[in-house]
Order: sequence, then structure tokens, then C-alpha cells
Amino acid sequence: MTVEKFFREEGYIGGEWLSSSKKIAVTNPANDKTIGHVPDFGREEARAAITAAAKAFPSWRATTADERGKLCRAFYEALMDNQDALGELLTMEQGKPLTEAKGEIAYGAAFFKWFSEEAVRIYGDVIPSPWADKRIVVTKEPVGVVCSITPWNFPNAMIARKAAAALAAGCPIICKPASQTPYSALALGVIADEIGLPKGVFSVITGEAAPIGEEFCDNPSVAKITFTGSTGVGKKLAARAMGNMKRVSMELGGNAPLIIFDDADLDRAVEGAIACKFRNAGQTCVCANRILVQAGIYDAFAEKFAKRVAAMKVGDGMEAGVEQGPMIEEKALEKVEEHISDAVSKGAKVALGGERHKLGGTFFEPTVLTGVTPEMVIAKDETFGPVAPLFKFDSEEDAVRMANDTEFGLASYVYTNDLGRAWRVMEALEYGMVAINEGILSTPVAPFGGVKDSGVGREGSKYGLEDYLNIKYGLFGGLGK
Repeated sequence: MTVEKFFREEGYIGGEWLSSSKKIAVTNPANDKTIGHVPDFGREEARAAITAAAKAFPSWRATTADERGKLCRAFYEALMDNQDALGELLTMEQGKPLTEAKGEIAYGAAFFKWFSEEAVRIYGDVIPSPWADKRIVVTKEPVGVVCSITPWNFPNAMIARKAAAALAAGCPIICKPASQTPYSALALGVIADEIGLPKGVFSVITGEAAPIGEEFCDNPSVAKITFTGSTGVGKKLAARAMGNMKRVSMELGGNAPLIIFDDADLDRAVEGAIACKFRNAGQTCVCANRILVQAGIYDAFAEKFAKRVAAMKVGDGMEAGVEQGPMIEEKALEKVEEHISDAVSKGAKVALGGERHKLGGTFFEPTVLTGVTPEMVIAKDETFGPVAPLFKFDSEEDAVRMANDTEFGLASYVYTNDLGRAWRVMEALEYGMVAINEGILSTPVAPFGGVKDSGVGREGSKYGLEDYLNIKYGLFGGLGK
């Protein structure tokens, strides 16, 4: 199937494809060429999508779990059947290498597969009653209309892991994608239409985030807001949503540490750090923002790691063999430069890279910094770019203290061959996710989410489904003879 089938320049609202006189231009970050234009919708269109979802909710929640599961499975199959075309579309608007983009399509599809199977496992409970003539039951029901707001770094997967859970639970969902990457979201609208999701159950609305987000938070017909993005925006959305006591799921910023102890498998640690740090040009909320290396192996790791990074191919994501594409926009590039400049001014050394790439545009050299210390901005602020700062530590206690010295708590990584140390450090790290001897941890079967300023709620797994369900307690009395 070709990209053209999924390339839509209208919003998908209430089962209809709608346009607008106001448009947003979408560009390819690899060459800065305009791909096309999508509607710049606002509160009025958001309200229409919510109205359509609220109208669809009673019948959608009344469908059997088996029916909802089959539709989720159809979503999965459609994504996988069109993986190549959808991957190309994603690379066009986001810039990541095509191999990564296709991998994202498969990853997003896997959530629909997982939740297609979980839909039939929304179990209630019977609680032993303290009264002889009464019985206690617990049931679970869909929360209602869900509104999602997602970022540009994973334009398919961030929607898929929210939408799959919502649909399986019996909730209609309205998706607001990032304006930089709307086409992957609109492609999901094409699929929703084709597999026969009822009108209003799945909508995609493009436009400026602020007015649409305000309508999501203020509209009484919305039961839940789910957001992936920055901590600052997430806190504002959560505060506004709680004004109407809406359920919220917030997957926010990170400052992930990757800790390498001197007993680690060095080659494995290098490959794990590459996968963790440079995937999507470092533009992921779970990538290693700080690489903490024990003093005994610091120099050996730095040399081996820099050599491996130097071999990475940078270029247009459509080119064969490319491992790092462009950054999303100029502003992101400037933040990377600021972090490097600050670190160097305070004593860090550029072991590799450190400059804008000769390709121009928003391409940046894969960069390794040594001699980085906790006083530098890069230790505190999420870089969101292809810069690997290497910190040195002496003891296990030092590593844990440095890793926890942040207001964030999303993902963390530990490399060690000492089983006791692995358990101790995992339990001591103040993070929602800890990977031991692995650089990638995301999977639909495990709960994705953080603690502290990295958010509330979980996505994926049976725990992610719970975030779309209300618990109801039923007491049956008068059962005595």
C-alpha cells in the first residue's frame, strides 16, 4: 500500500473528514520542505468532536468486550499490513530513520494487539460480606469520553498506547497530535474509518494546542485527559482538568540516568547506551540524559563508546543505513548547543562531535562529553538531543545519590553483573521504570510511567487498562429468608 492512501489533509471528527480555511504547514525536518497543510482547528471543532464522542459513548460501552477486542485486533492488523507506507509517512514528517519509523509502527500496533486480548479480561470481584443477608460485588466500567494530547517524537506510538487501552475499555477517544507531526495521527483516522469503528468513537483533531486543550479540560462531557509532553504543560493541564474533577494520566519529562558499574559487561553497556541515548536523535523522554560510569572503567568506557558513536551514519531517514536523522526543529538544536556550551565553560571536554552537522539544517553531530559534573545544566535539564554526557562516580552509594538528584523519575538504567547490586540499586532508584543490563525497556505488556515530576498513571499492561476504568461497588441487601 502506498503513502498516498494515508495522507489526509483534513481532520477526522465524528466519523467525517473536515477541513478549515485556517491551515498549518507541515515540513520535513530533513530538508525543510513543506509536506502539506492540515486544518488549524480550535475550541469549536474540539467541542464538536466531544459532542460526537459523548453521543457514541452509550452504544460503544454497551458493545461486548469480544466485539471491542476484535476491532482492536483489526486496528493491529491494518497497521502491520501497512507498516512500510506508514513508516515512510512517519519519517517524512518526523525525520527519524526509516528502520526506526517502521519499528515504531510495529510497537504502536502491538498495543492494539495486547489490549484486544485484555478487553475480555476486565474482571470484577466478589467480596466476602460481613452480613449474612447482604452480598458485595465490584464491577469496572469505562470512565467515558477520553481526550489525548500527544507529542511529535513518537507520532504513532504515543497515540496507539492511549487509544488502544481506551477503546478496549469502552471509551471513545479524541486525539490531538502535535502540529509538527499530524499525518501519522490522521492515518490512524483512515484506519479507524476502514475497520468500521462507529462514528465518534475515534476522532483526530489538528490545530493549536492551547485552545483545544482548554476545551478538553473545561468541557463537562470529557471524563479523562491523557497527556504526554513536558512537565510544565502537564501540570497546567492537570490543574485545569481537576477543576472539573476529570481523571488524568500524565507521562511527563525525564532525566534518565544510565549507571555503569565497574563489573559490567563493557561491550553490552556500550551498545545499550547507544540504543538508549541516540534512538530518535536523543529525542525521547526515556533516553539516557546522564551516563554515570564508575571510576575504574570510566576511561575505557569513554574510549570504546566514542569510537562506536563515531561510526554512526547521520542523514535523511529515508537513506539506507542512517542511524540518526535530523532534529525536529531549530529551537531543539539551539537547546543542544546551549547545554554543550555551558558544560564546556564549566570544565567538560568534547570527546566527539559538538557541532552542527555539515549536512546543515537541523542535523547535529552525535556528541560525547567527558568530565561532566552535577553542577552543569545538562545534569539538571533534559537535553532531548544527541548528546551523551559522561559523569564519573566512585561508589554504589554515590551512583544512587547522583541518579536520584533530580525532580524527575521516569526511566533509569543499570549495568552490572552483580545480582545483589542489581536488586539493591533497582529498589533504591526513585524511578517508575528500571532496566537492568538493557538499553530499551518499552513494551505493551509492562507498565510505562514515572514518579515525582515525571507524571501519574501508567500506559500498557493490565495496569494501563485500569486508568480507563471506574470501580463500582454494589451492595445487594435483603437476601435473608
